[in-house]
This record gives sequence, C-alpha cells and structure tokens, in this order.
Amino acid sequence: DVVITMGCGDTCPIFPGKRYEDWDLDDPAGQNLESVRRIRDDIRGRVEALISDLVPDTEAQPGTSTTETPQPTEEALHE
Repeated sequence: DVVITMGCGDTCPIFPGKRYEDWDLDDPAGQNLESVRRIRDDIRGRVEALISDLVPDTEAQPGTSTTETPQPTEEALHE
C-alpha cells in the first residue's frame, strides 16, 4: 500500500507500516483553468509512474485503471 499526501504536512493521517509519498503540488484553489489543467496533468503523470512502479509488468495507459474489477465474459456467465 502507498499513501499519497499532497501538502497536508503534520495534519496528514498516519498509517503505520505504509509507504508514504508527499507530492508537492500547487493548490488549484482560485487558479485559472490553464493552471488547474497543468496541476491535473502533473497528478496524472505521477499516478501513471506510481502504477508502473507498483506493477512493473503493466504500463499504465491514459484513461485506464489497473484496479478495475474484471467483468465476466458471456461464456463464463453460462457455465
């Protein structure tokens, strides 16, 4: 498990035995759309890198998740 914090400092919850990463990001509050999109894209890149680190055989693809529950095939439903 990995706990990602984004600037909460000492107010972040503590989960003993977990890996922590603090991502130093700009606060999007009150920023213009272009700045918020830049922050969003930065987060996306970090998440994709984290997924690749946690699941080395999987290359994170934009718009996909490695945590999705697999859906049964039509064939499996009738077994």
